[in-house]
Amino acid sequence: MSSVNRIAITLVAFAGAHATVLIIRRFSERFLTKRLSSSFSKIKSIVSLVTSIFVFVLYFAVLGFILNEFGVSLTAYFVSATIVGLAVGFGSQGLVQDVVTGLTIVFSDIFDVGDMVEISGQSGIVKSIGMRFTVLTNTMGAEVFIPNRTIANVVNYPSGYIRCLADISLSKDTGLAKRMEEMIPSLIHSVYEQFPGIVLTEPSLEGKMKISSGKVFLRIKFRLWPGRTGLIETTFKQEVLQALKEIDSSYAEWMVAVNYEVEEKSVSLPVWSKKKAR
Repeated sequence: MSSVNRIAITLVAFAGAHATVLIIRRFSERFLTKRLSSSFSKIKSIVSLVTSIFVFVLYFAVLGFILNEFGVSLTAYFVSATIVGLAVGFGSQGLVQDVVTGLTIVFSDIFDVGDMVEISGQSGIVKSIGMRFTVLTNTMGAEVFIPNRTIANVVNYPSGYIRCLADISLSKDTGLAKRMEEMIPSLIHSVYEQFPGIVLTEPSLEGKMKISSGKVFLRIKFRLWPGRTGLIETTFKQEVLQALKEIDSSYAEWMVAVNYEVEEKSVSLPVWSKKKAR
């Protein structure tokens, strides 16, 4: 076979392999971005990892085919690749650790594609789990690539957010308390409009509450992006204090309390299950 034909076959093989990879990745991304139920999260994680492995194998096989066209024995190619792979594996243990850790993550239920997690100080939604990297999408929409071998401590947020409760004490004076109640809803909506990437859903006003000591307060529930809770503790709290001091000059900082609670992720249980979702 002439060298021209070999070059043509090489180009066709490479173009075909590359096109196949693009198609596989496109279908994989479409599947991973679908809003499926939580029961499919493990499948999505496996699809992400299998896609990464399949792309590597495809390129590896096409390279062998191309070399075979130029007279290189496939047996020699695979033997050489195995020896080189072992040498590279011993020389770059980080690569091996990436692959092993990626497999461990997928099959040990640490987290799945679509989960909200915090890894190595980075918070985000798991976009994919590959042979070498776990990819997160953070609050700014940027993709964060985390080498699998660096994943040591993982914080998984089952509900997909942090629930923050802000308790705003009302004045004992009925007239002042009424004015405060009328002002607070606009402050709540304002913080949601300003920070839609951090406040994930419209904050809810849980209503007026009274404890045994006689203290009366309004409770507001926020659902926040993990790691961005300072928004409520600083910006929102200061805006509330400033607004309420205009109504009651004696209003103090301690009268606005911020705390956090864990809210469980709702799941669909089988019909035969006797357990009830909390």
